[in-house]
Amino acid sequence: MNKRLWPLGLAAVALASLGWTARAAAAPADTSVPPTVAGWQDFVESLRTLPDRMLAKLPEAQRRDPQIQQEVARLALEALASQTLEAIGGDGDAPQFLPTLGQVLNIGQPNADTIYRSASITPGGSYRLRGQRGDVSLAVMQQVLPPSERNQGAAAQLDLSTLKADKDGRFDVLLSATKPAGYSGDWWELKPSANRLMVRFVSADWSKEVEPTLAIERIDKPAARPRPTATWLEQKLRALPRQVDFIALLFVDHVEKLRQEGFVNSLKIFNPPGSILQGQFYYEGVYDLKDDEALIIESPIPAKCDYRSLILTNELYETTDWYNNHSSLNGAQAPADPDGKLRIVVSARDPGARNWLDTAGHPTGIIQGRWTGCDSQPMPTVKKVKVTEVLKALPKGVATVTTEQRQEIVRERRRALQERPLW
Repeated sequence: MNKRLWPLGLAAVALASLGWTARAAAAPADTSVPPTVAGWQDFVESLRTLPDRMLAKLPEAQRRDPQIQQEVARLALEALASQTLEAIGGDGDAPQFLPTLGQVLNIGQPNADTIYRSASITPGGSYRLRGQRGDVSLAVMQQVLPPSERNQGAAAQLDLSTLKADKDGRFDVLLSATKPAGYSGDWWELKPSANRLMVRFVSADWSKEVEPTLAIERIDKPAARPRPTATWLEQKLRALPRQVDFIALLFVDHVEKLRQEGFVNSLKIFNPPGSILQGQFYYEGVYDLKDDEALIIESPIPAKCDYRSLILTNELYETTDWYNNHSSLNGAQAPADPDGKLRIVVSARDPGARNWLDTAGHPTGIIQGRWTGCDSQPMPTVKKVKVTEVLKALPKGVATVTTEQRQEIVRERRRALQERPLW
């Protein structure tokens, strides 16, 4: 990677948009003048070294690969963007739900069917949450605790579908440490150390399911928001390098670690760090395929299952672009075969089977599946075949599509996903 280009980063883009020349944007700073903005130089220095620190976690062949180098830079920008949104908009006294993960903020392999948002809250504060319930497959809010308590947050989850709603589907719930005397409405106990609320809206039928709406306010403080103090703003700025580092470095070598464990073209149970949705079971494994090879993933389907999906990631654990490729499948998109089993094909070339995951130019990456709210968690089997032999290896009557039909499916996926609200 060209290290000289990295420090320009977002500043170069901003200056270019204002009509500055490339020479002006690249002009060296006057080092004789001491820095004025407290914390800014530490922030810039952390960004300057971040891509190299990420690359250092990868094998030498990947460190030297220009493609991987630029994808590492992209991942660093994704981490920066996600955490900068929080630094700018996160305020526990005036909270709002901000995007945290997704196709653009592609960090930590976001699930293709999930819209992720989070809002900062102040420990000990009281909040009112209002909105419409919608009808997505899953709509869950989770309290996020400090890292020292990371694995204790899983129990603090609220299923929005359980809230009382009026004839228009609107809900109104109080969030506080203690329930007020005589209060008869919906109430959710906030843990004393909770500093964030994270919501997941999981949709299987992107065109028909309707996302909930959310509005949040702190009710034990005046409604108006005073001018943020310099001290508070500096604290947010100084915390940013640590937060960006944590996100950018967390999973960059996850694929390589799994490869070293020997799970190549095979699957294992995955227990993610931190809190996960209650009742969610993950499995994953590295795929490593030549252009003419395919994997057939096969499993029974649980009799009861609230949600199921398979997604792909690239070598850096970014979820493969599912907006523009046929690279994710859920229960509404991948029906069972005539014998009742689920079979999904993973390959670079379209084999003609409807249940296909497109590796989209990534010869290696990860297959990750999840069963959520299911009465069993079967571990699928994996079989490698030639792409030309896929349809012969599948049972009779399996659903197939033509090249033209696949194009239409991908275009329809893109439309439906773009119509889902992100903010």
